[in-house]
Amino acid sequence: MRAVLPDTARRFARAIVMPNLRPPVATTELAIEYRSRILDALPAGMAFEPLMTLYLTDNTQPAEIERARASGAVHAVKYYPAGATTNSDSGVTDLARCRGVLEAMEASGMPLLVHGEVTDPVVDVFDRERVFLERVLEPLVARFARLKVVVEHITTTEAVRFVRGAPARVAATITAHHLLLNRNALFIGGVRPHHYCLPVLKREAHRKALIEAATSGNPKFFLGTDSAPHARHTKEAECGCAGIYTAHAAIELYAEAFAAAGRLERLEAFASFHGADFYGLPRNRGRITLESSDWSVAQEQPFGVDRVVPFRAGDTVGWRLATP
Repeated sequence: MRAVLPDTARRFARAIVMPNLRPPVATTELAIEYRSRILDALPAGMAFEPLMTLYLTDNTQPAEIERARASGAVHAVKYYPAGATTNSDSGVTDLARCRGVLEAMEASGMPLLVHGEVTDPVVDVFDRERVFLERVLEPLVARFARLKVVVEHITTTEAVRFVRGAPARVAATITAHHLLLNRNALFIGGVRPHHYCLPVLKREAHRKALIEAATSGNPKFFLGTDSAPHARHTKEAECGCAGIYTAHAAIELYAEAFAAAGRLERLEAFASFHGADFYGLPRNRGRITLESSDWSVAQEQPFGVDRVVPFRAGDTVGWRLATP
């Protein structure tokens, strides 16, 4: 945490903190403890606000939602289908088990953050998001008519279409790597484990749909890095971890994508306004400055006793953070 937290804090005044640790952050007490660990790891002189989340399980109780809301520290609950992604083995096996919790969230205005993939082994890995929308998310949004939902790190044309057509209480985040890469990046010159993430990269047509959504100015779409640091040896392994580390250049990478689309003027709202408005948070008053200037990304960087390989390792990023 001490190795990677400064990358985020240099670029963002706050962040929604995901709860898929071992053990999972499934209670308000654990969320508050995790928040304290983050703040303790923050370098002196840096200002950063962790916005905590709870990990939804089959056993989460409605009373936990009431405690979370009352804490002022917990801002959402994350739904991982069991086995869908990193440390999701404690996730939900059947949303029907969570009806009481979802009703409590609906009543309190607590958003549900969704990892939008099914885990059915007969569903092709590239179709898991589309099938999730049909089987799970559409019925969920219809059944809980006041529940706020964020579909995290969407990757497909179908997800863009679903969010656009859903009520205003449904939104989505989009990562920088899904804006910049299509699934060819997994195989250029061989298997590229540092481009493996979940949801997995998709076809070029889907990447273009994400670019259009992110740069459209539609407030339903906002920044969500899904930056995931894994030690080099856990990525370059027989069963490598899913996740791309982008925090070292996150806002700069989004600037690349928006500039390439000719819509750089819409980056500020995507990064700073839409998410805050959806969560009912005040917009930050501080500013950062970006300049169009190439810089080289290190081949690797410290990660505790290990090393992490950042996105674009050994290559360049076209925008630079000009303010500390």
